[in-house]
Amino acid sequence: MSKVLVFGHKNPDTDTITSAIVYAYLKQQIGENAEAVRLGELNNETQFALDKFEFAAPRLITSVVGEAEKVILVDHNEFQQSADGIEEVQITEVIDHHRIANFQTADPLYYRAEPVGCTATILNKIFKENGVEVPANIAGLMLSAIVSDTLLFKSPTCTEHDVKAGEELAKIAGVDIAEYGLAMLKAGADLSDKSLEDLLSLDAKEFQFGEYKSVVAQVNAVDINDVLGRQEELEILLNKNVAENGLDLFFFVVTDILNNDSIAVAIGQVAEATAKGFGAELVNNRVVLPGVVSRKKQIVPVLTDALK
Repeated sequence: MSKVLVFGHKNPDTDTITSAIVYAYLKQQIGENAEAVRLGELNNETQFALDKFEFAAPRLITSVVGEAEKVILVDHNEFQQSADGIEEVQITEVIDHHRIANFQTADPLYYRAEPVGCTATILNKIFKENGVEVPANIAGLMLSAIVSDTLLFKSPTCTEHDVKAGEELAKIAGVDIAEYGLAMLKAGADLSDKSLEDLLSLDAKEFQFGEYKSVVAQVNAVDINDVLGRQEELEILLNKNVAENGLDLFFFVVTDILNNDSIAVAIGQVAEATAKGFGAELVNNRVVLPGVVSRKKQIVPVLTDALK
């Protein structure tokens, strides 16, 4: 039986890494030869979750070419966010909770996209549909993904399905949601060991908004001044990134996980237009985003409309 690789997007977050591990495990339980891999380095939050539930990081690959003929995508579908060489392999499945864009296949596939806060919420349903019991450590990974993507159920992306799944999985994993969730989020928001170069790629995704090539990056912080206090240096790096990659916009979002607000540093020829899309002004290359915490639901839709 040929092997199928399971992976999420580049610059992986907790949902991407854990969902790859979890879905590969489920596939193995129903008799398929699946391996979870990753397309980038782990962030502190994800490492915290893997350490807690005693999992090793999936194997790192730089391209799917020569690795496998068939792949499964979790937590993404847009090709520019996926593995190098993705056009040269067969995508057999997609399990996702994002918009569908820049996606086309030559063959039919199983595609499951639900408007929930986290891929792991969908995977919890798939375990039940296949009659496969969720082990405690797997439940812990799935809970970690839900906590991460919903900011401990505070994000506007959070649905009743996410809350119900989180409560179920916490019982199986044997952890207190509030205690564990806050500890994990704080681990992810500890930026003390990260350079600004690290932060630019920590959770960055490339998007095509109309004719404009853009990157939207997001970092969580307990104190946003840990990042914005270095704005002059940050802008130099953002301008370099824009020039080297032919970007029209680099939208770098710093989210305060305690107060549920964000401030973005916007660089590029359409920076002012993006600020107007949020009903704000670009001041000192900053866009103040009160109450905004979700890239998927509160940022990308606005940028899509503003730059169409």
